[in-house]
Amino acid sequence: MRKYEDTYRHKGLRKKLIDILRDKGITDNNVLDAINNIPRHFFLDSAFDEIAYEDRAFPISDGQTISQPYTVAYQTQLLQLKPGDKILEIGTGSIYQASVLAEMGTKVFTIERQKNLFEKTKQFIFKTKYPNLKFFYGDGFEGLPTYAPFDKVIITAAAPFVPPKLIEQLKTGGKMIVPVDEGSLQRMLRLTKNADGSYEEEVFQNFSFVPMLSGRNG
Repeated sequence: MRKYEDTYRHKGLRKKLIDILRDKGITDNNVLDAINNIPRHFFLDSAFDEIAYEDRAFPISDGQTISQPYTVAYQTQLLQLKPGDKILEIGTGSIYQASVLAEMGTKVFTIERQKNLFEKTKQFIFKTKYPNLKFFYGDGFEGLPTYAPFDKVIITAAAPFVPPKLIEQLKTGGKMIVPVDEGSLQRMLRLTKNADGSYEEEVFQNFSFVPMLSGRNG
């Protein structure tokens, strides 16, 4: 059984990471505080313990990754979160991004299509800390219509197009953060839904994500 410890050394490394994120342009103190409060090394294999606070992505199981902290901070900052916001996250993965959202006082509904990764959510170390975090096994392109509408949607994989069903599940005035385009780089978009179901589009930096795939795996 793995022993989870958050030492003074780990906390010091997190503070250095926060300084890096600030230098890269992350200005939302609520986002930075959430990342500073969460032991990222808990979300990685113990073999990564010494490098868990480097600002880079690492592999997890099933060909997926835990996103670079800057990417997590960037997407979260674009969401413009308020406490109590109801968030749909597509791509649970390591649960790190979902934990940052939950740490910020939002209600998080997160979908994972990889059965093995979804099964690991049952042993999630922070289950009691984040009762506002709900896990689902399913197809991200379908979303969670039963729980809609959502204030915000965040997609943590490279979408080939803006998923129409996820736009439908947004409240009027709600925002979606999604990296769009096939290939090695994606444009980070922020979409704001209009009353007629259309949306306004803002384009931000380019990032590289694993592809968003339809259906369930496993």
